[in-house]
Amino acid sequence: MSRHQNSIKGDEPAVTNLMQLWRNWLDRNVYDLARQMRLSYVPPLMVYLAAGLSGLTGIVGTFFVKEYLGLSAEFLAALSFWVMLPWALKMPLGHLVDLLWRYKSGLIYLGAALIASSLLIMTNLLADLDFMTHLMPAENWYILASLLAPIGYVMQDIVADAMTVEAVARFDEQGKPISQEQILLAHTTMQTLGRVAIIGGTLLVAIANVYLFSGVETMSAAEKAAVYLTVYHWALLIPVISIFGVLLSSWQRSQEEWRLAALGYEFADIERLLGRPVTELPEINWWLLGGGLGFTLFAAIMGLADVRSNEEIVFAGSLVIVLFLMWHLTQELAVRERNQLFGTALVIFAFRAVPTTGAGETWWMIDVLDFDQQFLSQLSLITSALTLFGMFLFRRFMAERPITYIVAVLTVTLTLLYLPNIALFYGVHEWTQAHTGGVVDARFIALVDTALESPLGQIAMIPMLAWIANSAPQRLKATYFAVMAAFVNLALSFSQLLTKALNQWFVITREVKDATGTVTVSADYSELGVLLIIVMLLSLALPMLAILIAKRTFLAEQQ
Repeated sequence: MSRHQNSIKGDEPAVTNLMQLWRNWLDRNVYDLARQMRLSYVPPLMVYLAAGLSGLTGIVGTFFVKEYLGLSAEFLAALSFWVMLPWALKMPLGHLVDLLWRYKSGLIYLGAALIASSLLIMTNLLADLDFMTHLMPAENWYILASLLAPIGYVMQDIVADAMTVEAVARFDEQGKPISQEQILLAHTTMQTLGRVAIIGGTLLVAIANVYLFSGVETMSAAEKAAVYLTVYHWALLIPVISIFGVLLSSWQRSQEEWRLAALGYEFADIERLLGRPVTELPEINWWLLGGGLGFTLFAAIMGLADVRSNEEIVFAGSLVIVLFLMWHLTQELAVRERNQLFGTALVIFAFRAVPTTGAGETWWMIDVLDFDQQFLSQLSLITSALTLFGMFLFRRFMAERPITYIVAVLTVTLTLLYLPNIALFYGVHEWTQAHTGGVVDARFIALVDTALESPLGQIAMIPMLAWIANSAPQRLKATYFAVMAAFVNLALSFSQLLTKALNQWFVITREVKDATGTVTVSADYSELGVLLIIVMLLSLALPMLAILIAKRTFLAEQQ
């Protein structure tokens, strides 16, 4: 036997071991999740899928603002603050869902109507801009559409959270109680599948955008507008998907009622097996409802009032209200569990509160780096696909590590991956392109950076969702989801405030032309480099500081 044959034979055990490790990993992280899937999980997953598909119009919206509207980066950051604010309404609405458990599907229909209204406004703007601007300025229509959609998605998200609780069976097919350990495992599986549905929706969106924007670089303005209109027409299917989720849930319940009736169960027993038991129905929490109503009125009044720094005032008032409601709601938890929840929430808040560069960076990529609609769609496709893969890849990592460790690793990694953005601004792609025969250009660097960064985006939220599903009082699952989501979503509002402030200090403008083609605002990206550096430093400092505070206060007992 030759030396070459001996070498091949010696490598066979190593190859076999690697294949066995790969099969074990797939079994633990992918197949095991599939084995835990239940038909009852599908209705809430359809609502989550609709939420993921909501990004279908994201790229079109970016180019619509750039090509048709004269809104500044600072104004868009302020608008983003108000767009995020409805998510704080999950507090009172979440408690109402717990109280009106049997009638929660009505919110899905109302949310679908609001989403459809937003999409129809944008559709008509693209189809007949002159008619729409005759009724109201295009900027006002865009603002209205931007505010209607998130309110609709908030309503649907609240119900989806409640449906995830209902989807987990408490009795087997023979009517025997399922063990608490199995129920807790099912809740964790349900939350993971919910994230998979959302990211799966964004993946489908990215694939659709890559196809629809194929050849966009050679299209005329009219052809681009036709593609934009097609995207919004397809987007009208999004509210339909969520409605089908509710209809499927009703059909499943009806089928289960007939099955139990055939087994001889009386109506009262069927209600006991399929509905929430009386012991799980919560009492009205007037603090929560009153605080939620107070928050809503406060935000609405301040939003309509012509007060300087009203976004900052709304944020401060909202944060005080939410913190008070969190404190009041968690009084029935043990001290250790309460501190664990507060510490986790603080770290997640800081992680999500880091600012962004705003719309200016995207404008710069479009104008200077020549990133068109199709390439941005390709970046979105890579992000969605690798995020979905990352959720499976890091599943055990999330389950076996404390939240402070997870966020610290994510923070440092994302900071390092932010460096290529800064390097692109200062022209590193010109050097790499010249020394690699044009292979490593700006698009190559952006693709690689996106591929490395994208799996990390959704990871930090899953531990908190799993904690709520497993540890929150059974009768208040939707309420806990709503309150904690309101707190975490306020972090996104704070992020937009920081982004707005940074855009005030470092002014970035794109070229704006009037109806005659005269340039009214010149493009100026000279301050973007400093802005990128400051955003990177804040993205590192804020989460690490929160981890230090949490470990020395709320999480000190956990160590």
